[in-house]
Amino acid sequence: MAILSKIRDRSLFLIIIIGLALFSFVLSGIFKSNSPLFNKNQNLVGEINGEDISREEFARLVEQQRARTGDRGSQLQSVNAAWNYLIREKVYKTQLEKSGITVGEKDVWDAIINQPFVQNNPQFKNEAGVFDEEKFKEYIATLQDDASQSEQGKITWLNWLNYEQNIKSNLQISTYNNLINAGLGVTLKDGERYYFDNNTKLDLEYVFIPYSYIPDSTITITDDEIKKFVRSHPDQYKTEASRDIKFVKFDIKATPEDEQAIKTKLAKFINNWEEYSAASKNTEEYKGLRTTDNVEEFFRENNSDTPLDTKYYFKSKLNKAIADTIFNMNVGEVYGPYKDGEYFKISKLVDVKQLPDSAKARHILIPFIGSLRADASVTQTEEEAKKTADSLLAVIKKDKSKFADLAKKFSADKFSATNGGDLKWFTYDTMVPEFRDFTFENKVGDIGVVKSNFGFHVIEITGQKNKEKAVQVATFSRKIEASEETENAVFLKAETFTSELSQGKDMAELAKENKVTIQPVLGLKAMDEKVSTLGYQRPIVTWTFEKSTKENDVKRFDIENGYAVVQLTKKHKKGLRIGSSKFQIRTLLMNKKKAALIKEKIKSDDLQEIAKTFNKTVNSSKAVSLGSPVLPGIGRASDLISMLLPLEENRTYTGLEAHNGVFAVKIVKKVQPKALENYSSFTGIISNTNRQKGAKAYDAIKKLADIEDYRATFY
Repeated sequence: MAILSKIRDRSLFLIIIIGLALFSFVLSGIFKSNSPLFNKNQNLVGEINGEDISREEFARLVEQQRARTGDRGSQLQSVNAAWNYLIREKVYKTQLEKSGITVGEKDVWDAIINQPFVQNNPQFKNEAGVFDEEKFKEYIATLQDDASQSEQGKITWLNWLNYEQNIKSNLQISTYNNLINAGLGVTLKDGERYYFDNNTKLDLEYVFIPYSYIPDSTITITDDEIKKFVRSHPDQYKTEASRDIKFVKFDIKATPEDEQAIKTKLAKFINNWEEYSAASKNTEEYKGLRTTDNVEEFFRENNSDTPLDTKYYFKSKLNKAIADTIFNMNVGEVYGPYKDGEYFKISKLVDVKQLPDSAKARHILIPFIGSLRADASVTQTEEEAKKTADSLLAVIKKDKSKFADLAKKFSADKFSATNGGDLKWFTYDTMVPEFRDFTFENKVGDIGVVKSNFGFHVIEITGQKNKEKAVQVATFSRKIEASEETENAVFLKAETFTSELSQGKDMAELAKENKVTIQPVLGLKAMDEKVSTLGYQRPIVTWTFEKSTKENDVKRFDIENGYAVVQLTKKHKKGLRIGSSKFQIRTLLMNKKKAALIKEKIKSDDLQEIAKTFNKTVNSSKAVSLGSPVLPGIGRASDLISMLLPLEENRTYTGLEAHNGVFAVKIVKKVQPKALENYSSFTGIISNTNRQKGAKAYDAIKKLADIEDYRATFY
């Protein structure tokens, strides 16, 4: 009571202290760099051509994307898909506004109702079998109403809205691309020029001086020259911010001692054993796999790590390591424990039968609402579908000759229905379990109804062949996993490694001591989620891009079956960067300097003198053209031929730079092809090329767009 009295006496003091602490906490949040008061991008995931993209707008797009894909793939894949869609929409929007292109609601509606899946759907046809637009409108209205009734209805409606938007977007884009293609129009004069350029034959004499003529050691390319080249070609070397890391893995694996312990515990389940029961507070006896009369109950009560498999297996289909043993056992006997992949197992031979290795049957499939692959035309409940199947069975039992006609009329399996329900020959593993068991375990001529995920099947067995021994094996298992002691030991190793690395110890030495391998990863981007052999590790990528993470910082991450110790080795800012292109740029600049030196040494336009200067020979080639631009010993020389085509014959041209050296060339003869009456076929060739260019329009306008991406802050 004395303590409570003191608290009451000092309550005002405590309130003031708590208030100041809270105020300090709020102020610390305000002055952080990511505070809403100081960060205008707090609620933005990006900007596209000056238009802000809010978190709310983008989150809706991501939700639509996940709904459309049925949650397949990772969240980041949905985020990236939504972002790419948004960029495409906004980038084209800017161009469409400039071009004055508009697509109205009627344009979108007309495009939708002319889709084949709409026109041909029986659901939207009237009594005369003609598409009825009003029925389609009713269907859309029903989708909208269902959106508020269930989660599935909401997903279906979002998918429809997404489809509408895609139709509109595609109409806009196709209209824009058509304008581009129209702007790339081709005249007959273009076709004529193409014809003459590609078919003009040149007889040449030439001297070729490769860049290798001048040793690399005589040319100096400085880093400043490379940087200057990069600055003069910003579009080629513009890069996102990126990170370089290196990591080691500590895998949690079962030790030999762990495996032996698992094997010993599994062996206990073979025979009866006694165990204290907390429920009865007595020692109870439990039946083992060998003695149990109810295998399903045994699996259920003892929690096998693999499910009970009730299929029958031919010897060729069993695990080869145990097939001979199992096939020589008597029913009721148990084999094991034995190791199979990631498990220790014990197997009991439950039953032996003579089964055909293949069967032939025909069926009539009657689906019901909710059955697998049932479309919107299916309206029967499960009970109604069962009655239909039973009625068909009764008719067929009286007269089997009616089976084919009934299959064509009633079966939802249209592929087999066209053949009177005939499924041809199939093997034991082909069909769903219920269908398989009926056709392989009964006799030829037997007829019956079975239910599967697809609905009710009216089945007649029409053939069986190659009967042989098959076994039913109950295999109980325990997964081979590391013990708690092993997990703790691996965790301690990873923690110790992290601590010592953080204190400045060399990673290579530590890796050698711990017998682990260092793996470098270069160029991680802010929106990456895969990290080399670690797979999907978004937390690692996010950590490397946090402002508080500095170069050489170290952190341990939990990964599947172990730990990764990661060190950030380099932070690369957004901007111009040479990266792996340094050698390529150096070679390019070196060849430019070599070309200049080669040209300086050419003092004459006489090919023999030029050849003598460089200790080369004068070569010749006849009938070279753009259509056949190959020079003996050199290869394709399209760039050289393009330079020579407009030049005069009987003249020598020196200092012609090609991609692999410098040429001195004399055009001995130029033979133009015969003129044609019509060049339309060649305008068609150019048009096809231009269409390919038009298809690349998006890449071009995207490159010119002003795009800022802040997604990594939120995802």
